[in-house]
Amino acid sequence: MGSDAKHLEVTLETQVESVNLAEEMCLRMAEAAGFGEDDCYRIGMSVREGVINAFHYGNQERPEKKIYLAVDLTPDRMIIHVLDEGTGFKLSDVPDPLAEENLLSTSGRGIFLMRAFMDEFDVVPGKTGGAEIVMSKKLPTPGSSSPNGEGGQSSAPHQEA
Repeated sequence: MGSDAKHLEVTLETQVESVNLAEEMCLRMAEAAGFGEDDCYRIGMSVREGVINAFHYGNQERPEKKIYLAVDLTPDRMIIHVLDEGTGFKLSDVPDPLAEENLLSTSGRGIFLMRAFMDEFDVVPGKTGGAEIVMSKKLPTPGSSSPNGEGGQSSAPHQEA
C-alpha cells in the first residue's frame, strides 16, 4: 500500500509474555504480506525461537535487560531482527542437535529450526553487545501460495498463554 518497504520496531521486556507478543506481531505482518498458512507457521515458530533464545540465553531472564525486535517488509522479502543485551555468541559454537552425542540435548534446536524454516539465517554481534539474529523469508509470488484469508486462524488452533 503506499511505500515499497514497511518497518516495525519494538522493545520487549525480558519476560515470557514477550514471546507470544513478538510472534503475534510478526504473524500479522506475514499474513498481510500474503504468506500462506505454512509459511506463517514457519515464520511464527522462528520468531518464537529467536525471542526465547534472547530471553533465556542472551538476557538470562534478567528483567532489567531488553529484547529488540525489528521487522522489515521489502518488495521481495520479510526480514526479522531479534537482538538481546547478553554477551553474544558465535554460531559455530552452537552444538549440532543432529549429532549423535547431542540427540537428547535441547541446546541448538531453536537455531536448527530457524535455519530450516527461514530462507536466510545469521547471527551477528549486536549493537547492544549481545547477539542479533537476522533471518528472512522471500515473499510469495502471486498465485504460488494459498489465497490470503482462506484458512487463516480458523483452521489452526490459536494458543493463548
